[in-house]
Amino acid sequence: MTGILPIKKYGEHSALNMFDEYSMANQYDLAEFTGFTESEVAELCAEHNVSLDEVKKWYDGYNVNGISTYNPCSVVSVMMKKVFDNYWSQTETYEALKIYIRRNERGLRDKMIQMISGEHISVNTQKFQNDMCTFESADDVLTLLIHLGYLTYDFDTKTAWIPNAEVRQEFINSISDTSEYKKVTQAIEQSDKLLKYTLAQNSKKVAEMIADVHRENVSIIRYNDENSLACVLTLAYYSAQDNYAVYRKLQGGEGGADLVFVPRKGNSNPAMIIELKWDKDAGIALKQIHDKGYVKCLKNYEGTMLFVGINYDKKTKKHECRFETIEI
Repeated sequence: MTGILPIKKYGEHSALNMFDEYSMANQYDLAEFTGFTESEVAELCAEHNVSLDEVKKWYDGYNVNGISTYNPCSVVSVMMKKVFDNYWSQTETYEALKIYIRRNERGLRDKMIQMISGEHISVNTQKFQNDMCTFESADDVLTLLIHLGYLTYDFDTKTAWIPNAEVRQEFINSISDTSEYKKVTQAIEQSDKLLKYTLAQNSKKVAEMIADVHRENVSIIRYNDENSLACVLTLAYYSAQDNYAVYRKLQGGEGGADLVFVPRKGNSNPAMIIELKWDKDAGIALKQIHDKGYVKCLKNYEGTMLFVGINYDKKTKKHECRFETIEI
């Protein structure tokens, strides 16, 4: 038997209780058959003269029991048409996704914002009722989105996230005209400008824009939290994902850099390392990048690197930004 959702069981003694079930939450030894694997996509790219890096950016990101898989429909479409586009919307309208996103089941909105900004979210998939109408918690909605393919899930860490650029665009389409996500949409719309100010090393403008996004998208309770600021920053730099691979806590040297922006192939912009502090000094953030050798997280990179130190004062909510450029 095949289908999108796990088997719906009625009552404690269902007649259908002898199945081995392989769902998107855990495919066991069938994981490699859930979608196209990395090696299969590489062969297709070579055969059809399509950039593997771009295919990975647009259609990779599904984690099925530790195996990286790609959406077969989208991969076939880009091989045939030679155009990188959102083919998901041609099979599933974003209106279907909007229905679930707008349900603010016990903090669902905050979890959605975190995932749009690149976070991995803890999800309990065990209580899901295996249908599309019974929702008692945010986890129920997120589990449904996992089964529908809008999110990917790691069985070992019990976390879910938006897999790639194609699906992330569907989320943006779904929230763009909803009042609940107005401030998030505004931050995304301003992200191009923020990246330009950052590359131009305009400390004043960068600090002002980050302060605006921080103020509008983080609750007072969680405002003074470095992790929250990191989440806000990935949201503020949303459009940078077009030209950069963005990593949180990328390990290198003595620890992990808060945010690392690695230029995608063909992009001439410098790599960036952003270090975050609060109630300290932006200069201390820059010093930490040097002292802990965070440049080692970019093992194969050669060229210009831009260090960005960001600090905010928890009393005044004032943000400070400093830059430094080096060649490696």
